Amino acid sequence: MIPGYDKVHNRFKLNGLHFDHEDLKEVAYSLIKEGEPHEKITGNFLIDWLNTKDYIEVKTSGSTGKPKLVRLQKQAMVNSAIATGDYFGLQPGDTALDCLPSHYIAGKMMLVRAMVLGLEIDLVEPSAHPIFDYEKHYDFSAMVPLQLKHVLKYTYNIKTIIVGGSKVPQPLLERIKTCDSSFFETYGMTETVTHVAVRKLPSKTSKGEKYFNAIPNVSFTQDERQCLVITASNLVEKPLITNDIVDLKSETSFQLFGRYDNVINSGGVKLFPEQIEDKLQSVINERFIIAGEADETLGERLVVIVENPKNSAESIANNIKQIKGLTKFEVPKQVYTVDKFVETVSGKIQRSKTIALVLG
Repeated sequence: MIPGYDKVHNRFKLNGLHFDHEDLKEVAYSLIKEGEPHEKITGNFLIDWLNTKDYIEVKTSGSTGKPKLVRLQKQAMVNSAIATGDYFGLQPGDTALDCLPSHYIAGKMMLVRAMVLGLEIDLVEPSAHPIFDYEKHYDFSAMVPLQLKHVLKYTYNIKTIIVGGSKVPQPLLERIKTCDSSFFETYGMTETVTHVAVRKLPSKTSKGEKYFNAIPNVSFTQDERQCLVITASNLVEKPLITNDIVDLKSETSFQLFGRYDNVINSGGVKLFPEQIEDKLQSVINERFIIAGEADETLGERLVVIVENPKNSAESIANNIKQIKGLTKFEVPKQVYTVDKFVETVSGKIQRSKTIALVLG
């Protein structure tokens, strides 16, 4: 029988202590009244979760548009937690590390998974460099790439780590290959109650996977734009049409190419910025984005915008030309630099606003 959102698993522990439904309310009030800023946010979420409403409101990150409030059914969040538990084989009494802010869906879902699945979860400050007990064994954790970059050498005691929020950069992927933990890149959004698919990354435990694979009770199709359509009746009421162009391998697996609204049409050739960015990571150390600039001959010409680079634009352009496997269409016609990218409050790049800032 699927548990309800008004139940807390009898094996659930928070920071080493067991709490039932009523106890958690007292904990939440205590966190709000006496806790650190990040604990106050967690306390507010727990109050929202433990009340009698069957939904909560979650703000989207705003990385692909204006931040908005999304109403999520609590039972859908329970269903998501169960699907994640089934996919990764999580059992009551397993240990989890939560270093994500409870502002957004990823951090909220770490707590929901613990309450629903009966995990023993440790809550630490959600900083760019999380501080936790490096000698303690954890079965499960979730991080954004920036966090993982800073603590990768301390993850040897974490069995499974899911990574999301933004694309995993190539230098970090290379470092992950030398680690013993199992790492998974996630695909999802607030509207789908966090991830609906995961892709195993290469490490000492695995060769990794090219395709994202659906969690239980999720399936995929494509629309006429070749964009992904998500069907997950346990999570969302109707199929969700995305702007993500994919190669659909099966109804439960796909390869991600890039966003439909980012595609650049240069002289009739469709270019996917995200794929070109993967290739350029080997020669550009700073943050950068590929963009299309209006051009009388090509319609759009490919350019790259680099944030506060140490090298000159000319040097960056020369280094790009040396990359093997880069087609002539994928070589940027111009290198632009900018002191600072436009970001969301959570630190994600706002691509369209940054491009508008630089190109006008």
